[in-house]
Amino acid sequence: MASSPMAGKTMRAVQYGGYGGGFAALKHVEVPIPSPKKDEVLLKLEAASINPADWRIQKGIFRPFIPAKFPFIPVSDVAGEVADVGSAVKDFKAGDKVVSVLSMKNGGGLAEYAVASSSLTVHRSPEVSAADGSGLPIAASTALQVLKSGGAKFDGTGKPLNVLITAASGGVGSYAVQLAKLIDLHVTATCGARNIELVKSLGADEVLDYKSSDGAKLKSPSGKKYDAVVHCTAGIDWSTFAPNLSDNGKVIYISPSTSTFLNYAIKKLTFAKKKVVPLFAVPKKEDLEFLVGLVKEGKLKTVVDSKYSLSKAEEAWAKSIDGHATGTWYLQRFKELTD
Repeated sequence: MASSPMAGKTMRAVQYGGYGGGFAALKHVEVPIPSPKKDEVLLKLEAASINPADWRIQKGIFRPFIPAKFPFIPVSDVAGEVADVGSAVKDFKAGDKVVSVLSMKNGGGLAEYAVASSSLTVHRSPEVSAADGSGLPIAASTALQVLKSGGAKFDGTGKPLNVLITAASGGVGSYAVQLAKLIDLHVTATCGARNIELVKSLGADEVLDYKSSDGAKLKSPSGKKYDAVVHCTAGIDWSTFAPNLSDNGKVIYISPSTSTFLNYAIKKLTFAKKKVVPLFAVPKKEDLEFLVGLVKEGKLKTVVDSKYSLSKAEEAWAKSIDGHATGTWYLQRFKELTD
């Protein structure tokens, strides 16, 4: 088998050597460019986005399963250009522009090159920038899967639903608002006061300042009861959700905790009509193709808070952990690999 054209060459990357340490533990290194296995593609990265899962991995939340080993190059949501393909890859060739989700176990996104499974890589047309594309794999896919879990259908067969989206100015939330409005759902959204106009611009019908009286109670200004809640934050008790739900309403948690699972079990055992749904989104190629298509058609946009070069990865990491950016605070920590 012919060797990779990048074999023996090195690249810049950012990695950490163990659990903990936050942004201070990130180290800039020069490492060999990886070679794709038979069903993988080698990508020259143009952009990547940092998600909460990335720094939670560093904190050790998924130990001992993730990461696979140290030192570890974090981040899984990327966009770039195919530099090389494995022997069994037929759908991609060098020069193709793509969006991909890397293995969370192996990471690789904070680097100039990374290997990705061809089964989780999709073509990206010129209308979809690298920055727009790299925000889709985890955040937009999660928004899509949560809405589907709440009863939304994207094939034209769905019924009208009232949905509440908490933390609607965040990565998942900003995509969820747009996707919900794409199929004419009624959207009530919560966010901080400074982001109300942003969330309105995304299409939300009602926007609540989460610190206001009605916002804290999650009460719809028009008195609607929610068929589904896309819950993108933490610290809200079930007792706050329950009075605002329709008879068969459900609250879908994108970051379920131990108490979430306990509440889920209780609702199951008592045959409660109002439900708690813990959700862990699983990347799917068909979802990614659908989302990239929406961006191409101008029906979905990625709200970018700020961009960083690879040399400023520590700043991006710290800002993502801090979580107080305008717009998609935990999604859009982009790096442009041109510095």
